[in-house]
Amino acid sequence: MSDQNAPGASAAPSGPGSAPGFRPTAVAAVQLAAIGESIGVVVPGASGSVPVTGISLNSRAVQPGDLYVALPGASRHGADFVSQAVEAGAAAVLTDDAGARLLAFSHDIAVPVLLAEEPRSLVGGLSALIYRSRPEDAPSPALYGVTGTNGKTTTTYFINALLQALGQKTGLIGTIEILAGGAPIPSLLTTPESTDVHALLALMRERGLDAASMEVSSHAISFRRVDGVVFDVAGFTNLTQDHLDLHGSMDEYFQTKAQLFTPGRASKAVVTVDDDWGVKLAGTAAIPVTTLATHTAAGAMAGAGAPAAADWTVSRQAPHGLGTDFTLRHRDGTELRIHTGLPGSFNVANAALATVMVLAGGLDAAAVQAALDAADPFTVAVPGRMQLVSTTPAAVVDFAHNPDALARALDAVRSPEPGSRVIVVFGATGQRDQGKRPAMGAIAARRADTVIISDDDPHDEDAAAIRADVMAGAVEAKEREGLDCSIIEVFPAIPPSGKPLNSPARPTPSSWPDAATKCGRRSRASTSPLTTGWSSAPP
Repeated sequence: MSDQNAPGASAAPSGPGSAPGFRPTAVAAVQLAAIGESIGVVVPGASGSVPVTGISLNSRAVQPGDLYVALPGASRHGADFVSQAVEAGAAAVLTDDAGARLLAFSHDIAVPVLLAEEPRSLVGGLSALIYRSRPEDAPSPALYGVTGTNGKTTTTYFINALLQALGQKTGLIGTIEILAGGAPIPSLLTTPESTDVHALLALMRERGLDAASMEVSSHAISFRRVDGVVFDVAGFTNLTQDHLDLHGSMDEYFQTKAQLFTPGRASKAVVTVDDDWGVKLAGTAAIPVTTLATHTAAGAMAGAGAPAAADWTVSRQAPHGLGTDFTLRHRDGTELRIHTGLPGSFNVANAALATVMVLAGGLDAAAVQAALDAADPFTVAVPGRMQLVSTTPAAVVDFAHNPDALARALDAVRSPEPGSRVIVVFGATGQRDQGKRPAMGAIAARRADTVIISDDDPHDEDAAAIRADVMAGAVEAKEREGLDCSIIEVFPAIPPSGKPLNSPARPTPSSWPDAATKCGRRSRASTSPLTTGWSSAPP
């Protein structure tokens, strides 16, 4: 325990914190002595009776009664903003040795300061303690967590829709929005900070929700955003190249995902075994696993520790409108008839996973079949996920942000009708795995008739350099493989800086003028409604 000082600060650190809209309306105060005991810190004297009713990592989001956790950031330490947190009503501060050293050079502050070697590792557990998000002595919503490279968002929406069709009050935490029994809350992260996760779970419990589904990203696991959360059912979609800027290798990426399938994070699992990573996870998970195969080749699995055959398999797939009818069959002979109105075989996999996860959560198969028949829950619109925005021509918006997702999306929209064409407009995200950019360009060139390369969110990276990486892959594939596609680069004629931008930042191959066309944002190509998605349309 320390009574060291905090400097004044003119600006709060950036990053998420416990937002007011995320919190329950009533939180029973936890005494600071109990908080200290939970992390092995003795809180002496009267400080032990200080009441704490919330927790925040961001001084701008502190509310009266909060424990402010001052952590090191990318450029500043949270201890630089303790004064601002205290002015906002923080009841106590938790920080590390570096934070304590910063506090030592400032004036006295009027709240207790707790010290821990790695406070970041304590935030999830403390959030659960303060908000009583999943108490053992009171009912809580059943919690479904979905991880994997692709399909997390759609699968959680499918779970949410199916549970609603079964008459349950539901919540959702994910990339697009947060639903906690009230108005939708826009989402900033795939998985919010652990302070917000536990506040949201407590809010859902307070509002009497029956169940909630949550996307669990590898970033969330690596950055401890789901610490202190134990899912009733954890689901795995697939694993393909992504986020290697964070994880370094596919094996490390897998090991991060696999942490979700341990007793401290989930009670049981449903694992899709359509790829080798799923088979490996099914064979090594430390919790009970139900396996799902969505194509014939995956029905009989191999690998150390893997079961001889999947528990559930998808069969008898048949096109139905833009979507698919299929049968989900258990090894004991139980069958469910399912329809998804969203195009693509990957949405069959998403719908099948959602169904098996709900069954694993204890719902009766007959009741699930009745809900599927009555409500058609897997035709729910998922914003930005194979979202149909026009039928003539057919235009679809999809947030495909890695090579595998882009390939699947383009295959899904290719019409079997003679003479049909696919036009794709896409870009790559900045400050993410740079190795996937040329691969995405090559995939687009192979699978589309017209490739329009534009900007996604560049973050702090040069957008022109990102486009150049994608263009390089597309042009190389076109020339090396003799592909008959058009490649167009669309970029701002006059960017926000006001300086004309006439070419990518990097030198481009001399062959590019013959292989690709560059045009400013004011060109006809850029004004097409297809700049936000894919189109499969007749010429």
